[in-house]
Amino acid sequence: SVVLEVLFGSDDEDTYSLRVVQRIARRQGGGAQTDVPGILFLEIDGLALPVLRRAMRDGNAPTMARWIEEGTHRLTEWEPDLSSQTGASQAGILLGSNEDIPAFRWVEKETGTVMTCSAPDDCARIERERATGIGLLADGGSSRGNLLSGEADEVILTVSRIEAEKRANPGYRAFFANGFNVTRALVLFGWEVILEWVAALRARRRNVRPRGHRGGLYPFMRAAMCVVVRDLIVYGVLTDMMRGRPAVYATFSSYDEVAHHSGLERADTLEALRKLDQQFGRIDRARRYAPRPYEIVVLSDHGQTQGATFKQRNGYGLDELVQRSLAGGTVEKIAGGDEQQAMVGNAIGEATGKKPKKRSKKDVSGEPVVVLGSGNLGLVYLMEARHRLTLEDIQERHPQLIPALRTHPHVGWILVRSANDGPIALGADGTHFLAEGRVDGRDPLANFSPYAPVHLARTDSFPHVADIMVGSFYDPNLEEGCAFEELISFHGGLGGPQTEPFLLSPNELPLPDGPIVGAASVHRILSGWRQLLENGSRRGSGRGGREGTELVGTGLNDPDV
Repeated sequence: SVVLEVLFGSDDEDTYSLRVVQRIARRQGGGAQTDVPGILFLEIDGLALPVLRRAMRDGNAPTMARWIEEGTHRLTEWEPDLSSQTGASQAGILLGSNEDIPAFRWVEKETGTVMTCSAPDDCARIERERATGIGLLADGGSSRGNLLSGEADEVILTVSRIEAEKRANPGYRAFFANGFNVTRALVLFGWEVILEWVAALRARRRNVRPRGHRGGLYPFMRAAMCVVVRDLIVYGVLTDMMRGRPAVYATFSSYDEVAHHSGLERADTLEALRKLDQQFGRIDRARRYAPRPYEIVVLSDHGQTQGATFKQRNGYGLDELVQRSLAGGTVEKIAGGDEQQAMVGNAIGEATGKKPKKRSKKDVSGEPVVVLGSGNLGLVYLMEARHRLTLEDIQERHPQLIPALRTHPHVGWILVRSANDGPIALGADGTHFLAEGRVDGRDPLANFSPYAPVHLARTDSFPHVADIMVGSFYDPNLEEGCAFEELISFHGGLGGPQTEPFLLSPNELPLPDGPIVGAASVHRILSGWRQLLENGSRRGSGRGGREGTELVGTGLNDPDV
């Protein structure tokens, strides 16, 4: 009968929600009763504001739509940094800084090593170097399903803390000890695999374009992310609520995972969003059983933009374009892929206490040229020098490289540093001098956000920015660009809904008057909300000895910008 309940729709109904919540309360005794509100931050990885609005209108996000209709919440757009991907955004949101994270993967030229935002040891280092005691989850908070912990006390499936764990995480044992959870997960896992196979066959039969690779192990990885990992995180959030934790930040990556391969708003992608919305309904209903009141904030770390990939359009990749434009040497291409690929393996290792084999750092010190893709942001490192080469250096060593990149029809802009003019963005028919704000010819950044020049200038200042940063074209009429890795719906750079994430927040929590630009600006807002709830005033004594947080909305990680 449990299997029938799961198959025919009662899996997400109040009966199951109450069963889980009551079991948690009985087993752990709950937390001490208090009137001080806590706050739940529920992140939908990769969901853009315009996509959410259409989903609300069309019945694919009824729980969140109801909050808007009832007047308890409102939607606000914010703009991420140039590296519009989870690693950079969560560093800014959870830690307050994403300095020197130029992309999802980057090269440290001085040591010849590749850093990756999904690798446990690299995430641990990212957090270690940026944690200053002001983490969003410091002082009793909980991290669920994130790349970084935000200095939380309690974590599960948090990549930056996996290497430090010495044994199996007990959160998994509590989840799998519940027979209903196990049966439900197994049944829905199999059903999700079937849904993916059917959707892939339908896309091929109808010749849907663009169309990504959906074979091999992908259907099983999708099922793991959309069912097992999702439910583990929901269970963790419910547990945190029953314990009365003051702040919880949980990332749900199923929409992002399906969108990468299926498309931005295809039927099965929106179905993944609908199922997430159901889970938020469960969390909402569980609030009345918690030992403290909770506010719910839903947000995204970035959106996604759609389009056929660079290779699908041209028959060759960015690495091959660079290779044939060099005066000499060979190109090492670092394989791309979405950021969820390592998550399932991390979950298994954390659940069993058997850590995945430690990844040896990717040593590229002996390679002449390294090309990386981060969505529609490309990075070209010329390894012949251990420092960043200037435009003049590159033109002297490889005279065909810059012209080949800037004039390519599917490249929108390239970012280089000139010894004479500082950071400049080059396009096919013009140059944007970022330090001066001067444009010669046609502005290569014209199709992007008004903040694009500031994003590029900031990234240019990073110690590990590539010799050449490459941004794809963006067509605002078709709302499409192209990724430099094989994902038909992508993020990582500039252009389109990938730069339009959102905050869905309670009306009583104040927002800044100006635009919200940069992930660190979101950190200041969320920290301010937490302090407001805990201290009962807009400026409190602060947590961990900090002063209260001003709610600033402009800045690009610098309140003076």
